[in-house]
Amino acid sequence: MDTHRWWRDAVIYQVYVRSFLDSTGDGIGDLAGVRAGLPYLKKLGVDGIWLSPFYPSPQHDHGYDVADYRDVDPVFGDLAEFDLLVGAARRLDVKVLLDVVPNHCSSEHPWFREALAAAPGSPQRARFHFADGRGPDGAEPPNNWHAMFGGPAWSRVTEPDGRPGQWYLHMFTPEQPDWNWRNPEIAADFDRTLRFWLDRGVDGFRIDVAAGLFKHPELPDSPDPEADARTRDSVNPLAWNQPEVHDVWRHWRAVCEEYTARDGRERLLVGEVSVPTAREHARYVRPDELHQAFFFDLLGAPWDADAFRKVISEAMQDIAGTGSTVTWVLNNHDQVRTVTRYGEPTPEGSGLGPARARAAALLMLALPGAAYVYQGEELGLPEVVDLPDDVLTDPIFRRTGSRARIRDGCRVPLPWSGQASPFGFTTGTEGAAPWLPQPAWFAEHATDRALADTRSFWHLYRDGLQLRAALPQLGEGTLRWLETGPDVLAFARGDDLVCAVNFGTAPAPAPVPGTPLLASGPCPDGVLPGSTAAWWITGS
Repeated sequence: MDTHRWWRDAVIYQVYVRSFLDSTGDGIGDLAGVRAGLPYLKKLGVDGIWLSPFYPSPQHDHGYDVADYRDVDPVFGDLAEFDLLVGAARRLDVKVLLDVVPNHCSSEHPWFREALAAAPGSPQRARFHFADGRGPDGAEPPNNWHAMFGGPAWSRVTEPDGRPGQWYLHMFTPEQPDWNWRNPEIAADFDRTLRFWLDRGVDGFRIDVAAGLFKHPELPDSPDPEADARTRDSVNPLAWNQPEVHDVWRHWRAVCEEYTARDGRERLLVGEVSVPTAREHARYVRPDELHQAFFFDLLGAPWDADAFRKVISEAMQDIAGTGSTVTWVLNNHDQVRTVTRYGEPTPEGSGLGPARARAAALLMLALPGAAYVYQGEELGLPEVVDLPDDVLTDPIFRRTGSRARIRDGCRVPLPWSGQASPFGFTTGTEGAAPWLPQPAWFAEHATDRALADTRSFWHLYRDGLQLRAALPQLGEGTLRWLETGPDVLAFARGDDLVCAVNFGTAPAPAPVPGTPLLASGPCPDGVLPGSTAAWWITGS
């Protein structure tokens, strides 16, 4: 019986399935491709994988518009292939987490189709947020809320008799109607979904929009209606972070613990929680709620020693104080890739971006708690910033007409081998082109080249993960800040391991003399170069 609480210091690799590896030649990654890539991930040294949604979906938001929560979209495979993937992962001792989307579904979901065909006030419409419009003819939305992906958060329907009718709420796009979690049918159906996948052997769930689900029961006007659209974050206090959501996570935690009691394998709930402060974040990871929630403040921190120290200290004080561990993240499928975010926005990711991204990775892996790595970060992939308009698929671009903060650039299919697209991503010379075009400079970041170059990002991640697993000072625990000069951040783990990062560009005195155990770049004795991180064992 496995009683180790594996999730507390685990490193999980996020697999964006449609961009990981294509086994069928249609240009879209799939579950069989993920299974083929498991040995690569095991060699890298991660503890588990988080799979982006692969459920049946019209793909208006690449699977986050779910039409059936308990099946596999044929483009990604089928349930038999899913079972093979879980079995292969189990043999390699790699945990499998699924992405579950409880805030909204697809407009193609059978229950939403039933709602459109039913009358106002019907039980079918009560599963969603349908409301009459304002004004004498109901032509204005029920309130002034804006969707995160642009435009109003309400769309008007045509009633079965052909007349303009009620409006329904969608906090993302019209193709993603929000569930009404005040209706007990919704909770009961998600119970069936959790148990369906737990019965198939998964190790837990990543929960999309975990601060969502409940809306203010009166759906009043927001004092800042454009806040969600302006920030592209869930900040409308009437639409997000309602107190009732915590009862859902208590129940889901109880379901997971029921399965753990059967076989000793602890199942994990990790939430995408976007709230204003670390203290509010901590409420989601109390002992009877989510096991973990992504701490996005590190991802959002500017490249500055004081900023990093502030967010790390707040997380350790407020989140770790609940008995959970902090869940660190530097990137995901919704963010600009780290190499580009920390450097100049050039297609090849030149300048300081690569050095800073390497240093940030080493810093994150030295922090107490768990860490999540987005696919391609271990290759040092920059953001693809120059995709033509006609290939963009992000609904944000479709809704706003703006390229600002669109997400296609971090979702371009991975390069595995070779000198030209498709770089081993898709099989066969007659296969379809990758669903997003890969730039020629991806050749410099291909997996085969990274594995062969001991100075590559891949080897830095692999070596860091191996040491993290081998050194008892790392993983779960606490840290102790060390006094340093300007621009240098240093902390101790245990009695004899130090991590230091030089956020400046000029060399600085190293906080520990001697040869580093691991460094993100060349690190001469007694000197910590600019934009470099290093680990030392004191006295070595």
